[in-house]
Amino acid sequence: MTFTAKAASSAILERDGRFLLVLRRNPPSADMYAFPGGRAEPGETPEQTALREFHEETGISVRNPRLFSTYDLKTHAADGSVSSHFLLSVFCVDADRDAEAEAADDAAALGWYTLEEIRRLPVPQSVLECAERLASGE
Repeated sequence: MTFTAKAASSAILERDGRFLLVLRRNPPSADMYAFPGGRAEPGETPEQTALREFHEETGISVRNPRLFSTYDLKTHAADGSVSSHFLLSVFCVDADRDAEAEAADDAAALGWYTLEEIRRLPVPQSVLECAERLASGE
């Protein structure tokens, strides 16, 4: 089965050396912690997707999306075939310091995590890579 890559975006919000992560309820990263994000809706730019998804999953309105990284993510079935394919745009965003996050939409839970804590959580490789790059000052 051939899959056409779907556009998706996520957004990184960092405060005082901690990153906001959501515990995913749905595939492809179910039961893993990740930056808030999801699939693009028809006609959305990657930036619009990142801002919308972040708000839907955390209740926080973010702004000033800056492209940080892109990933070509494929999930494989047991037989080796591609079961999902996403082109993910990852943005760094800003928010008001007093904005409080609340898990919503497909986020089962959320929290603020240091890089050391992220290393011990079940996270997609792309999340760990971005957190490490940001913590090192990239």
